[in-house]
Amino acid sequence: MGKFAVVFPGIGYHKDKPLLYYSVKIAREAGYQPVYIDFSGIAWDKADLRDPDKMKELFVQAMLAAERAFSDIDISAEDELLFISKSIGTAVAAYYAKKNSLKAKQIYFSPVVQFGEFVQDYGLAFYGDNDPLADYIKIEEICADNKIEAHLIAGGNHSLEIGDTETDLINLSKIMSLVKTFI
Repeated sequence: MGKFAVVFPGIGYHKDKPLLYYSVKIAREAGYQPVYIDFSGIAWDKADLRDPDKMKELFVQAMLAAERAFSDIDISAEDELLFISKSIGTAVAAYYAKKNSLKAKQIYFSPVVQFGEFVQDYGLAFYGDNDPLADYIKIEEICADNKIEAHLIAGGNHSLEIGDTETDLINLSKIMSLVKTFI
């Protein structure tokens, strides 16, 4: 028994990208052991993320990857669970927690609208209003309806960046400060 931080990446946003990398560092400092879900074998392109039918297919493939990752771990026996997710990983993390009746703290980066089908009360979400892959108004509604602490990154794209390096670094620092407080 212990504390696990499970990382559900985006399909194109892996564990070494800033939002996930620094969140895991913070989680480790808080005593969590990281577990990484790997979506690298899933074939996709950006157009798929805008097509609801393709998103369903990607979700199924991502869910199967998560199931494989957990096949050797009894995650329900852990004392504390933290799910850190990005993009399609937000839907997979929410689904997996709900399906398995897990009480996991959830951190959602750039959630896709589909996460709202499974999300449980309590969590932390960050999203941009310039994200071509998610409707930020729907994300706000989902968060409000489910007691998810929501943080809008003004001008933020799907990576929560605005395109100005200095501002992006300042925003990343603010995001990680909120992540640390939440954890």
